[in-house]
Amino acid sequence: MKLKMMSSFLNSDLSLIENTLEETIQAESLLLRQASLHTLQAGGKRIRPVFVLLAAKFGNYDIHTIKNVAVSLELIHMASLVHDDVIDDAELRRGKPTIKSKWDNRIAMYTGDYIFALSLELMTTIEKPKAHKILAHTIVEVCVGEIQQISDKYQFDQTMRDYFRRIKRKTALLIAVSCQLGAIAADASEEISRKLYWFGYYVGMSYQIIDDILDFTSTEKELGKPAGSDLIQGNITAPVLYAMADPAIKAKVSKIGEHTTQVELAEVIEVIKNSGAIGKSYELSNRYLKKAMDILDGLPQNRSKKTLRDIANFIGKRKF
Repeated sequence: MKLKMMSSFLNSDLSLIENTLEETIQAESLLLRQASLHTLQAGGKRIRPVFVLLAAKFGNYDIHTIKNVAVSLELIHMASLVHDDVIDDAELRRGKPTIKSKWDNRIAMYTGDYIFALSLELMTTIEKPKAHKILAHTIVEVCVGEIQQISDKYQFDQTMRDYFRRIKRKTALLIAVSCQLGAIAADASEEISRKLYWFGYYVGMSYQIIDDILDFTSTEKELGKPAGSDLIQGNITAPVLYAMADPAIKAKVSKIGEHTTQVELAEVIEVIKNSGAIGKSYELSNRYLKKAMDILDGLPQNRSKKTLRDIANFIGKRKF
């Protein structure tokens, strides 16, 4: 069952969010409008808006209030991807040219900044100081994560703790806050919003670990970018860290750099895939998924709870 089918009862609200996204990114500058629209039209699963809506179902659900939270969180995600593509010098995202490749790095950075600013502006419609504080802190952490990702590139002696810290800021935090802010905007109890935060955090960690596995096990067509892109860009992920426990493999992996050929990269990918690291990475993802499911057990029974469970299972088992 695909993600869209699991959340099909939210389709009309998700359509409203999609329309609001397109309306929000309209800018007076033609270039800024084109670049922002290019990012939006590249697509995406809209996982964060889905989590916002599902979390809001645990409170007083009003789509005309909740939609602004959902759009704001998706805008932060979009902005971070634009910046990521500059950092990683990425030519493709989801099989389409990135802003930095279609225009240039300067246009990409200003577009990302513009989209970040829009998210903050939109959240001012939510008259809850706590929500604004959470969102501002989240943006700070996402930016710190982007800088940390640069610092960690080609650092083959980093630890699993370094990796966890990085993927928390890269992915898990935004999913956690999507759940938390959805609940807060709907006036759910403090206990429910806290539990939903931790559910989102654990699901987000699992999601990113699976992403990092798929970078080695999926095809370029499935990924929308070349397989092994993370490694060639110097991003050291869970499969690489597990594989490098073997000194002989670490010696091979440590030779990877910006000028590594596709043939050399393919050889290293095969070594990692045959090392047992992929299986260990799946086990790691499943541990986070189990924590997420345990959190769900403590939430009130409703349709959203079942959907959150279905989505978490989907995330843990997806193949691309």
